[in-house]
Amino acid sequence: MTDSTWFLVLAFIAIGLQGLTLYLAFFEPTLRYRIARKPPYPLASDEFCKMLGAIAESEVNSNSRVEVLTNGEQFYAAELAAIAAAKRSINLEAYIFQRGDLTRRFVAALAARARAGVKVNVVCDAIGSFLMTRGYFRELIDAGGNVEFYNPIRWYTLPRLNNRTHREIIVIDGEVGFLGGAGFADHWIRNSRKGRRWRDTMFRVEGEAVTQMQSAFLENWVEASGEVLTGPDYFSFRKVDANSQIMVVESTPSAGGSTRARMLFQTLLASAERFIEITTPYFLPDKSVRDEIIRAIKERNVDVRIIAPGKHSDHLLTRRSSRRLYGDLLQAGAKIYEYKRSMIHTKSLVVDGLWCAVGSTNFDHRSFGINDEVNLAAKDHALAARLREDFAHDLALSDEITYDKWMRRPIWEKVHEGLGWVLERQE
Repeated sequence: MTDSTWFLVLAFIAIGLQGLTLYLAFFEPTLRYRIARKPPYPLASDEFCKMLGAIAESEVNSNSRVEVLTNGEQFYAAELAAIAAAKRSINLEAYIFQRGDLTRRFVAALAARARAGVKVNVVCDAIGSFLMTRGYFRELIDAGGNVEFYNPIRWYTLPRLNNRTHREIIVIDGEVGFLGGAGFADHWIRNSRKGRRWRDTMFRVEGEAVTQMQSAFLENWVEASGEVLTGPDYFSFRKVDANSQIMVVESTPSAGGSTRARMLFQTLLASAERFIEITTPYFLPDKSVRDEIIRAIKERNVDVRIIAPGKHSDHLLTRRSSRRLYGDLLQAGAKIYEYKRSMIHTKSLVVDGLWCAVGSTNFDHRSFGINDEVNLAAKDHALAARLREDFAHDLALSDEITYDKWMRRPIWEKVHEGLGWVLERQE
């Protein structure tokens, strides 16, 4: 065959493989995460903590502290202050790093520390931060900082193009870390013509758990840059006095599609005895999650309350797809509320006022089966109480969706929900 014929053959093979990849991404059945019976250990027991750590493949840390930072005006100020105080290293990973006043402040702050001799490494997701270029980071790069993009669009990345890093992490000197769901964009800190600034929560972590956050960053840094970061500039192993039991859960889809985040959430839902409180910006639970919640209500009389976005959702089709799934949960007795003040982007799960799971994971298939995520799970009464304060405040700014109200939604909305089903696994 001629060279041009070979080229055409290879091109058709490549197109066919990519088409198959996309087909499987959209229509491959989700894994069943079924827990045959409720875990036998009480939530407060050491055995439950060790079991959850084994399931999540995470070390349990007793020498760590977590602080809740509510909304952009708090968490961005705390992050910038920590960056300004950095002495040895700053590692930042973002799914969303969006052009604007806020990111210019961060680039300037990072560049200032790089000029002072601090090692600065930044990795942004190539799709989530699609409009970013190396030129936007020129001040930082010229100061000696390193900037990479995770899984950029290349011919050799096409088979795994759908895998994104959804992690939002900052680790400073290996001693202080920030994680949660908020990226870096103006809509987290100021109102705009589109509406009020987004409601969100980040978490400041100190102590041994920061080492695991560094590990999560390093995984994606190696994939983006090829560089393994080592030594005391990045690893401190500092302990703090605290009563919490904390694990940082790195979640990356296996070849078979399982993720540690999904197993973590399923186990916590299956272990609830009194109540479950969920706040999530994208509530698209698969059948296994819905069945687990319904079992908790019917078999153990667990009180379930869920806060999801209302009309200010940033993705209308996602909201429609989400509402399509309310029915069996409402019928079982779950209470679902829609936040009406602005877009709510907080991601938190509180179980029985003792266990919390927070981080970057949404209650949707992308987080549970496609993206790289990072979460913090904690056995901590004080942290749970603090999160419940925010939950109560958000609840007061939400409308309850009853089963009767859900049944009476307009026909055009139901049609839109049907269209959203096709993309449900990608939302």
